[in-house]
Amino acid sequence: MSELATSMPAGERLTTRQIHIIFAGILTGLALSALDATIVNTALTTIVGDLGGLDAYTWIGTSYLLTTTAATPLFGKLSDLYGRRQLFQAAILTFMLGSLACGLAPSMGALVLARAVQGIGGGGLNAMAFVIIGDVVPPRERGRYAGFITSVYALASVAGPLLGGFFVDHLTWRWIFLINVPLGIVALVVTTSSLRLPFARRDHAIDWWGAVSLVLAVSLLVLALSWSGEHYGWTHAATLGLLAGSATLTAAFVWWEGRAREPILPLRLFGDDTFRVTMPMMLCLGAVMFGSAAFLPLFLQGVTGVSPTASGLLMVPLMGGVTVAAIGAGKITTRTGRYRLWPILGSALGAVGVLGLCFLDDSGTGLAVALVSMILVGAGFGLIMPTSALAVQNTVAWEDLGIATSMVTFFRSLGGVVGLAAFGAVLNAQIGDRIDPALVQAPREIRDLPDDVQSTVLDVLADAITAVFKTAVPLMLIALVLAFRIREVPLRETSPLQQASAADAA
Repeated sequence: MSELATSMPAGERLTTRQIHIIFAGILTGLALSALDATIVNTALTTIVGDLGGLDAYTWIGTSYLLTTTAATPLFGKLSDLYGRRQLFQAAILTFMLGSLACGLAPSMGALVLARAVQGIGGGGLNAMAFVIIGDVVPPRERGRYAGFITSVYALASVAGPLLGGFFVDHLTWRWIFLINVPLGIVALVVTTSSLRLPFARRDHAIDWWGAVSLVLAVSLLVLALSWSGEHYGWTHAATLGLLAGSATLTAAFVWWEGRAREPILPLRLFGDDTFRVTMPMMLCLGAVMFGSAAFLPLFLQGVTGVSPTASGLLMVPLMGGVTVAAIGAGKITTRTGRYRLWPILGSALGAVGVLGLCFLDDSGTGLAVALVSMILVGAGFGLIMPTSALAVQNTVAWEDLGIATSMVTFFRSLGGVVGLAAFGAVLNAQIGDRIDPALVQAPREIRDLPDDVQSTVLDVLADAITAVFKTAVPLMLIALVLAFRIREVPLRETSPLQQASAADAA
């Protein structure tokens, strides 16, 4: 029985007002992670220039995504033990603690560790938000609520870059993390009053070994990808050893998941056609999505020479495209009950957009190409992400809804972790010793160089960034091929809440 059904009369539906109140609580928590994504990217180059070298650039994002990846499925399981609201608020508290540690970090190592703590909270926020949504709203009606979710990301896409740029230009980058503390207090207050969800405790065995082996496998892979470009070659013994260790742990993880009492990733889910196709799509799209958000600010500040505030504003088309496309696709899906077109169209738009980013340069047209490409990439993600999650929620068994929903976020985060590490290795390999790494750490200083040196540096940096996006093009093409394999299944008319209450009535 769904925990939401335990105190509902048989057959009763939540009213629109009740759903809106629940969504108010969900959105305040999501606002924290959404704002963090847009506010941090604006200040990445400034942070690296202040605390460390270019070799740590991608680890600011990678450490966050690594723990987010591991935390996402665990929060889904733990919420069955302790309740949705309790775990949602635990995620908020963890996120606030990590944010405070980030704001006070004295070194790059401390910042990376604090970002890992923050990532645990971020993974819980995203996982619990979509699990609660899946509990409350039937798939057929879910599109109409896309506006609630995308409005948060739309606001964050505008407020995040503005706040991030303002803090970097006029205060200190540390405030991009410290601002989460008062916002988190507001979120706790709102969720205490709004997320009053009935709860029936269900005993579960937590797959700690699965979680540990998965984190270790991904960590070794990320280290191999990062160090291969920073310190060693692909054939170096250290790189090969890390890759071998990652492969061994991955095999052990799969073996264990087939035998665990309640695996963190139930292998039976791969028997569902939609789930089996969507998960590798999320891997590809997560890599491209997080890579774009991390390396576009580097191009805008380093190659075009704009300020952190301006680069933040110039990132708005990316999230604007996500917002408009998601809202439009959600409304049409609710009206028609059809969703298969959106992942196909979104993958095609995203591929064209990423291809456009491969032609960025330091000429006057580079910025125009970047803006148009960002709109296309954003629109592609906006069409794919919500409808892919909807497709999975619509086909899996009700009892697997929570873990299947978490897996969509999990695989997207996993793609981001591996993608950021791989793209960082590509960037470092392209730059090599051709330019002073300090110029990448403080990209605005490039404009103070003599004209002949400046031209060389801009060419090298532009070529390195476009090499990253050239690596991303095949990933979008793979996503497009997979999108064509998604089947159109009629959307369910009931939610787990209604299903459980109807079973009680019977």
